[in-house]
Amino acid sequence: MALRYAKPAGLEEALRLLKEDRWKILAGGTDFYPSLGDWPLRENVLDINGLAELRGIAETQTHLVIGARTTWTDVIYHPLPAAFDGLKLAAREVGSIQIQNRGTVAGNLGNASPAADGVPPLLTLDAQIELRMLGNMRRLPVSSFLLGNRETALAPGEMITGIRIPKAAVQGGSGFVKLGARRYLVISIAMAAARVVLAHGKIEDVALSVGACSAVAQRLRQLEEGLRGMEADRAASIISDYDFPELAPIDDVRGTAGYRRSAAREIVIRAFLQALERERGGLAA
Repeated sequence: MALRYAKPAGLEEALRLLKEDRWKILAGGTDFYPSLGDWPLRENVLDINGLAELRGIAETQTHLVIGARTTWTDVIYHPLPAAFDGLKLAAREVGSIQIQNRGTVAGNLGNASPAADGVPPLLTLDAQIELRMLGNMRRLPVSSFLLGNRETALAPGEMITGIRIPKAAVQGGSGFVKLGARRYLVISIAMAAARVVLAHGKIEDVALSVGACSAVAQRLRQLEEGLRGMEADRAASIISDYDFPELAPIDDVRGTAGYRRSAAREIVIRAFLQALERERGGLAA
């Protein structure tokens, strides 16, 4: 049977096509083409690069919405509150500048790699994934959408159309730290993101997450609860003593499980201090 290629001009057309057949969605293509390896195409291709309505960052009364075709470069240069500094820092770590120009935030999520750079900062922003199929739309927290290594909750006939950030989470300063075998163009050994809100020198709210140390990135909610209400300058010592029960690192060519667990402690501290300094007004993204 011949394979199909389609490039819809509008979202409704794309959803109709998704309903009638199975497709591999092509957006930025930065994961799409490498995944083929030496093999020819084996699936129908739905090219969504003509869907202008899915690119850009918009604001509603309750959310900031990142369209599914929004690139990492778009995120870097869009004026956003300091709570997004961690996401901007992660965006600068996604491959080369050429990859940042083509790769999309939604594609990073849909690929569902344990080492996806965008996931930890999106977790600290309580991000939701907007999923649509013809005649229906649903929203899932990032933590519910990502089910495992290369596994998501995307249903047949569905596509990601956006990432929604509740305005309640657009508070405080944020940070992101990536550990790799070299400074740039590398898959993470471990990474951490943090968002901190201060009130009178104490931690009013905090969100911490770690990626590449489990099948999916993890929020550290137990640690967060222990830090709320604490003097901000005492937090690093509390993080240093934390056992990180949420993590389940593995041994691979990039690092051992023990090294990842030890590294996670250090980079969470660094991400937290980075976020703290931004909340105090000392750093720019």
